Amino acid sequence: EVQLVESGGGLVQAGGSLRLSCGISGFKDDDYAIGWFRQAPGKEREAVACMTTRDDTTHYLDSVKGRFTVSSDNPQRMVYLQMNDLKLEDAGVYFCAAENTGWRRCLILKYDYWGQGTQVTVSS
Repeated sequence: EVQLVESGGGLVQAGGSLRLSCGISGFKDDDYAIGWFRQAPGKEREAVACMTTRDDTTHYLDSVKGRFTVSSDNPQRMVYLQMNDLKLEDAGVYFCAAENTGWRRCLILKYDYWGQGTQVTVSS
C-alpha cells in the first residue's frame, strides 16, 4: 500500500521560512514524479512544485519561483519543500503526491497517490 505523509506545517510570519517533508512508503518504482500542491480555503488545489526522478528535473509555479525549492534524499523516499520568504497568499493545506510515470511535465501531471496534507499558516 502506497502511503505519503506530510509534516512540517505550522504558523510562520510573512517573510519567514518553513520546510515541509513528505515520507513515502510502499512505492517501489524507481522512476516517479513527486508533486507538492496547496489548497487555500475556498480555492482550488494548485500545483506548487514537483520533481521527477527519471529526468532529474524540478519545476515550480511561477509565483513561488526563487522562493521555494523541492528536493529529496537519495534514494528519494523523503521529499522536501523548502519555502522561503513566505507570503500571505502561500497559506493553505499543502499536500504531497506521487505518480509512477515520472513525466517531466510534472506540474500538469495527474497524480495517483496523495498524502493527507499539512497546514501552513502565514501571519502578517
